[in-house]
Amino acid sequence: MNTEETNSKLLALDSLLDAERSALLSGKLEDLAGMLEDKEALIAALNAAEHSDLDALQRLDAKVKRNQLLLDGALEGIRSVARRMAALRRIRGSLETYDSHGKKRNIELDAARAVEKRA
Repeated sequence: MNTEETNSKLLALDSLLDAERSALLSGKLEDLAGMLEDKEALIAALNAAEHSDLDALQRLDAKVKRNQLLLDGALEGIRSVARRMAALRRIRGSLETYDSHGKKRNIELDAARAVEKRA
C-alpha cells in the first residue's frame, strides 16, 4: 500500500472513530454493529501497511482507547439495567416477610390471580 492509500485509510478510520464516539454518546448502540466490519477492515489494512506518520497513529490509538472506555461504560449500564429488571421480576413473583421469631419467609405469589375491579 502506498503512502496516499495509507493516508486515506488513516483518515477513514479517524472519521469512523468519531462516528463511533458520537453513536456511543447519543445512545445509538444499534449503529455500532454496522461500523464494526469497516473498522476491523481498516485496522487490518493499516496493520499491514508501513507507517511514517507515528503522530497520526498515536492520535488514532487515543481515539480507540477513548471509545473503548465509552463502550465499557455503555455495557456496564446495560448490565445494570438487566440486573435491575431481573430483581423486579423476582420481587413481582414473591414477597419476603419475617415471622414472629425474626426468620425471613418467602411467600410465592400466584401470577394467575388478578385483582378484580368492580364498579
